[in-house]
Amino acid sequence: MRQKLFFSERPEVIYAVGDVHGCLDLLHILQEKIVADAEREGGEKWIIMLGDYVDRGPKSSAVLEELITTQPDGIRRFCLAGNHEESMVDFIRNPHGDHRWLEFGGLETLRSYGIARLPEDNRQLRAAVQKAIPAHHISFAASLPSLIAVPGLCFVHAGLLNDVPLEQQEDKNLLWIRPSQQGAPSVANPFLTVHGHTPVRNVAMVHNRLNVDTGAFMTRRLSGVKIKRSGEITVMTSDR
Repeated sequence: MRQKLFFSERPEVIYAVGDVHGCLDLLHILQEKIVADAEREGGEKWIIMLGDYVDRGPKSSAVLEELITTQPDGIRRFCLAGNHEESMVDFIRNPHGDHRWLEFGGLETLRSYGIARLPEDNRQLRAAVQKAIPAHHISFAASLPSLIAVPGLCFVHAGLLNDVPLEQQEDKNLLWIRPSQQGAPSVANPFLTVHGHTPVRNVAMVHNRLNVDTGAFMTRRLSGVKIKRSGEITVMTSDR
């Protein structure tokens, strides 16, 4: 079970960023915009990354290294787990050639670590994975929390069940659920849920959910939102 983070107070500004999927260049562009915008804001500022840093795009290993080793000036950054990090960790713990991770982005991620062809023998595959993927990347992906909550806001990768208290939400839903499975808004969850996971053409508000995944690896547009303590919400993208 992954950690859930609960805060009794919220910062002045939160920037939430959707699924990066190995698009390091787009992450750099959007992050530069966020840092520039944050310089004009007073009070505490956070960035919350909503998961799915790896797979599909070309530079998954570099995205993880960026998130692990750098911190934007004047902003506190949190990173949530996505289902693709979950699948990557599962593969690394037991590498084999028919693992489902390889069917939805894992091959691209392995290529970003220099593994261009998979050894047919699983023992050789395990050795190649252990040699190529740094231990700090594995521990980072394995230790990411599944939920961050502040007064009035909840941040997850995929979504949550509307009639279940946050403390009782299961990681399988927080990382994998689709909007059609979440149920109708409930008085038991009187807050806005900000998530990614299910690509949409543009950042979309539906009922009590704000979806910021605009399919960066397909559209070449990484999106995020700026949420002020006042409730004002502004969409930000990597578009020049």
